[in-house]
Amino acid sequence: MQQRAAACSSVQQRAALASVIGTTIEWYDFFIYGTAAALVFPAVFFSNAGTSEGLLESFATIFIGFLSRPLGAAIFGHMGDRVGRKSTLIATLMLMGVATVAIGLLPTAATFGPGAAWLLVAMRFLQGIGVGGEWGGAVLLAMESHQGKHRGFIASLPHIGVPLGLVISVLVWGFCSRISGDALMDWGWRMPFLASGFLLIVGLVIRLGVPETQDFIEANKDSKPRPAPLIEAVKGHWRTILLVALIRPGEQASFYLLSTFVVLYGFQTLGLGREVILNAVLIAAVVACFTVPFFGWLSDRIGRRKTYLGGAIAMVLFAFPYFYLLDTRIPLLVIVAIAALMVIHDAMYGSQAAYIAESFPAHIRYTGASLGYQGASIIAGGPAPLISLWLFQTFHTGYAVAAFLATLALISAIASFILGRQKKP
Repeated sequence: MQQRAAACSSVQQRAALASVIGTTIEWYDFFIYGTAAALVFPAVFFSNAGTSEGLLESFATIFIGFLSRPLGAAIFGHMGDRVGRKSTLIATLMLMGVATVAIGLLPTAATFGPGAAWLLVAMRFLQGIGVGGEWGGAVLLAMESHQGKHRGFIASLPHIGVPLGLVISVLVWGFCSRISGDALMDWGWRMPFLASGFLLIVGLVIRLGVPETQDFIEANKDSKPRPAPLIEAVKGHWRTILLVALIRPGEQASFYLLSTFVVLYGFQTLGLGREVILNAVLIAAVVACFTVPFFGWLSDRIGRRKTYLGGAIAMVLFAFPYFYLLDTRIPLLVIVAIAALMVIHDAMYGSQAAYIAESFPAHIRYTGASLGYQGASIIAGGPAPLISLWLFQTFHTGYAVAAFLATLALISAIASFILGRQKKP
């Protein structure tokens, strides 16, 4: 009995580690793109456009990655429910890694003309498909490998990969900026993307050593034919999928405002300098490595809905103070603002994984959870940087962006209240 318990604990630890590391790598890939879209791509891939036009076009490519996420959720959700969590996660990691390395090898507008931007869009589209299938598998690999009372905490661990990916991307960008110097726009920007090839190998080695989850094995013991997971999820659980998508706007938009828009806002509008803003984002990401699992643990103690709803309400209340603190241009207050927004975001993000996954039965859990989770990418995460930029350029104040964020957080609060009152499958 003792040996069996030890073996079970070992499997849980390996599953959690594989989920965290794999998610870290995939989000590193995603974040280096966001930084490049704000600081590099307008000049490298959209050089024929004016400054503001090139910036809008560059930010529009960020949205392309979100637009393809639901497609990735549908494709890999079906694979994950039919073939297994482990093999599907290996496929998503490979797709994301190859697309990212390919971006580092693309020709620029100076050598390939408008075709360079279209190649960038294509690679971003593939990145989005990979991320669309990654989240559900990473969460389920960790959560379904744990059979105890701490599924909220365990399911939150893959979410640590997001701030870790952000930390690594900021550090890598800082290192590459220093060693390339004035050549950052020539060749230095390629280095973070090419480095993803090494990370891809590390992630594959770790994920190959993890067994399939017990929940998936149990759900597929029955040999009776079932409808395709996508069809069953959409027909039988469409309301839950919709509510899952609607609980996310405040959480998702706040994070991309923090990690993408704020870099541009702080650098160009507030005049704080690139390093000040990147360091503030870095500090907030380090804080998130601790607050994400804390709120996952808290959701095991007081409930998923209470934790999530509390975070959504806090986001509504903090949206305007956030921009007030940024606009002081005082570095310490800017750091406090960004870190505080991250903590509030993590109240939702840390409790979110188990909250969403537990809303669906095991045999369609990968598909249903992924569709709902990634569906928010079209209505919140993807448009958020683009809409924020447009709002600021139109009204010339950060408070217009604050109103946008507060509205999305209010939608999250209402949807969370409704989702939490549903009967469990």
